[in-house]
Amino acid sequence: MSLERTFSIIKPDATRRNLTGKINAKFEAAGLRIVAQKRIQMTKAQAESFYGVHAERPFFDELCEFMCSEPVIVQVLEGEGAISRNREVMGATNPVDAAEGTIRAEFAESVGENSVHGSDAPETAAEEIAYFFSGLELIG
Repeated sequence: MSLERTFSIIKPDATRRNLTGKINAKFEAAGLRIVAQKRIQMTKAQAESFYGVHAERPFFDELCEFMCSEPVIVQVLEGEGAISRNREVMGATNPVDAAEGTIRAEFAESVGENSVHGSDAPETAAEEIAYFFSGLELIG
């Protein structure tokens, strides 16, 4: 595996319940380093653009509303095989199917309010990182 970067969002259901530190601790325990992080209030336009790949799906409007409902933490994680490692730490999208000890098994409230988002491929990670962070915000 190689050193890579991935994008992560700690979603509104988790920030509302003050779970940012617990979630970040899981990332760090898995060997992921947080190289950029900021708390933002996503606008509806940002959410619609970011999740545009899902625009034709029935859950799109609900997803966008949810992502604007509370602040989120957008961040860049770095480590060996960061994309796959992050996805392992997050767990399955449906918390019922998520492995014990994963973020979604422990913290998700539902399939829709599942506490975290993570990139699924190197190309997606690059696009998602660039959507929220400038090069000057990314530390070494």
